[in-house]
Amino acid sequence: MSGRRPFRELTSDFTPERRGRIEEIKRELLAEMPLHELRRARALTQRDLARMLEVNQPAVSKLEQRADVYVSSLRSYIEAVGGKLKIVAEFPEGEVAITNFSDVGEDEGDQG
Repeated sequence: MSGRRPFRELTSDFTPERRGRIEEIKRELLAEMPLHELRRARALTQRDLARMLEVNQPAVSKLEQRADVYVSSLRSYIEAVGGKLKIVAEFPEGEVAITNFSDVGEDEGDQG
């Protein structure tokens, strides 16, 4: 016998509290993710994404590595991996969705 057991068998005796904590950690990890990890989580390669964005693969690599990108470029990237970009400002009093970027890049040429 190899000593291997299915994951669901390993976790079957977890308490509801422990399962809840695991789900909470999972949500936190999925809530914050660099672009390259998001792409991988969506089972896409840089080449796949480059074809969808109609750019070359090095352009995707560069976008994933940059800390400062155009909103329109980021939106295109997020939409290509199946998401929708929302920009939210966090304040001590609460969050505010910033809406004036919703049409950036659609009427004007994409600058990024």
